[in-house]
Amino acid sequence: MSKLELQIAWRYLRSRRGSKLLSLISIIAIGGVLVGVSALIVIIGVMNGLQEDLREKILVGSPDIRVLSYGEDLKINDWTKTLQVVRRQPGVVTAAPFVLTEALMTTGHDYAGGVYVVGLLPQGRGVPEVTSIRSHATSGDFRFASTDGQHRGVVLGKLLAARFNRWPGDSINLLSAGGGKINAVTGGFVPRVERFEVTGIVATGMYEYDNAYAFVALDKAQQLAGLGQGVTGIEVKTTDRWAASAIATRLVATLGWPYRTVDWEEQNSSLFQALKLEKLGMGVILLLIVLVAAFNIVSTLTMVVADKTKEIGILKAMGMPAHSIRRIFFAQGL
Repeated sequence: MSKLELQIAWRYLRSRRGSKLLSLISIIAIGGVLVGVSALIVIIGVMNGLQEDLREKILVGSPDIRVLSYGEDLKINDWTKTLQVVRRQPGVVTAAPFVLTEALMTTGHDYAGGVYVVGLLPQGRGVPEVTSIRSHATSGDFRFASTDGQHRGVVLGKLLAARFNRWPGDSINLLSAGGGKINAVTGGFVPRVERFEVTGIVATGMYEYDNAYAFVALDKAQQLAGLGQGVTGIEVKTTDRWAASAIATRLVATLGWPYRTVDWEEQNSSLFQALKLEKLGMGVILLLIVLVAAFNIVSTLTMVVADKTKEIGILKAMGMPAHSIRRIFFAQGL
């Protein structure tokens, strides 16, 4: 585009001659594009920030990869050997066993509620930090050191502790069907009941963790779930979270049957899919706003061309080619 074409386009844009209605429509069209594009940028930025913040909160207690097992009991018995194999794999920073089970939490009164019980290795020197959950303890720690010296401590989510009004120093009962047995006299099923002392409170900012999770020592969770010496699976921390899927695939190939893996995106796929859908919906709505503004610009340019018919005739008479005249109005539209 030549300098002359740009100068003429700029003069047409600044010209006060012609229809006042045309000038008003031009201003409205420019304002519509400005608002639409600004809203598009802001909303997409907010959605990206929300998604990143939510991802960070989810990964507080969710490892990059979980190594699990197929089968009826869904547990890993020879987990120490499996753990060594996992830790030697490329891309793996560290790994640790875990137990995940459901239980009924009571405080000795009428009120009871279901919770997820997570068994972890007690915090200490040499204990791998697979997730950042331990750093979010607002009271106490993850050593699970109860006053009786039996590691019967439990760390409760902040909202869960408030719901049951149980704080460090108080006691709770956890009832689990996994470790239960049949009463030989009555023939009824008796769930396993374990008493724990609250030794810590954790606040992650994620409602699900803070409202429904209780953390205990690994061996106590094994007893509660009736797993014996087995564990639910192995948590894995990788060098690159975004490469977790590829590392998980390699782990399955190395470990073979009956092992399987679930990476952090699969663990929370429904949530991330909902966020993507919401982001797409907002993008479509804002794109429609921009399109409406763009149509306004097109209609404005059409009216400008009609208004500048005499000027176009003069330019042609002076020898300006048609493609140069088109570029003048194209530049004006931009």
